[in-house]
Amino acid sequence: MRNVKEMREPTWLVLTALAGAGRLHGYGITGEVERLSEGRLRLRAGTLYAALDRLAGEGLVATAGEEVVDGRLRRYYALTTEGRRALEAEARARARISAVALGRLGLAGAPQ
Repeated sequence: MRNVKEMREPTWLVLTALAGAGRLHGYGITGEVERLSEGRLRLRAGTLYAALDRLAGEGLVATAGEEVVDGRLRRYYALTTEGRRALEAEARARARISAVALGRLGLAGAPQ
């Protein structure tokens, strides 16, 4: 598994969007990221595709098919095994840190 020092929120959300979907095209990813972030993050096309290219280069996502819709190419993306591992490691780390923060605030186990 790769050694990740910091996974930024957009990367975290893109990988999380793909984790539950099997595969998504760009517009589907941006919609899911916006939903997961409760509207805080709206990825522009250029930002999204640059991120997907970087994540593909790191072996975390892969192209999972293409089709032409209304005369435009629609490319689908999916998590790789390495991407699932990286997302799991990040999710576990974030959960641990969140539990510590809630505990220090005296809110451990409190409903959200």
